[in-house]
Amino acid sequence: MSTYLAHFKVWRGDPDGGALQDYDVEVNDGEVVLDIIHRLQATQAQDLAVRWNCKAGKCGSCSAEINGRPRLLCMTRMSVFGREDVITVTPMRAFPVIRDLVTDVSFNYAKAREIPAFVPPEGLKPGEYRMTQDDVERSQEFRKCIECFLCQDTCHVVRDHEENKAAFAGPRFLMRIAELDMHPLDAAAEAGLDRKVSAQDEHGLGYCNITKCCTEVCPEHIKITDNALIPLKERVVDRKYDPLVWLGAKIRRRA
Repeated sequence: MSTYLAHFKVWRGDPDGGALQDYDVEVNDGEVVLDIIHRLQATQAQDLAVRWNCKAGKCGSCSAEINGRPRLLCMTRMSVFGREDVITVTPMRAFPVIRDLVTDVSFNYAKAREIPAFVPPEGLKPGEYRMTQDDVERSQEFRKCIECFLCQDTCHVVRDHEENKAAFAGPRFLMRIAELDMHPLDAAAEAGLDRKVSAQDEHGLGYCNITKCCTEVCPEHIKITDNALIPLKERVVDRKYDPLVWLGAKIRRRA
């Protein structure tokens, strides 16, 4: 087994401030960055704070930034770096630091609570829902989300503009709205909720300028922009600006 020393710069600090600290850490074949962070904790920095759980790329806990790119520590192999590379590990920039590599992601849970839930069709009980496989496949991709919040972290609307957070749900939760809007059994419209209008007026869909940075960092390879956000934007435009849709809505209101 091949072993070498890698040079790491790891951000250490708390809400009052911090700085990068240098460490030389042993690396073995087949290891990921989280292995090295654990070895660093065991040998040199026992008080280093890092959030993790499954180490299998399915819990979304170990989100951080490696050389400036939002990644999962457990899914970033050391083999993608050269042995002479300096590897910088910092907390997610879009969220407040708690300590070291751990950030406060409660913003995301607050946004999740703002998204109206699935509305069951009237007259159908759980267990009586029926959908075709084509219907299932439309939104099944979005269900792969592990809520690592890397897409939220890399989205420049959130990352670079703190003032936008109040009005913008971010790609993860706009994708959730798109998923519900595509659901053939969602009866939100019948209950008086237009998810397309809600996405635009209440959750900031218009802030998204489809740079696809969220898609690029998704560890589940969900095509967030192409398959969720752009189709949702298209439906919003149809709803607001298509003259036939506008006329139909006027007629229905008068009726």
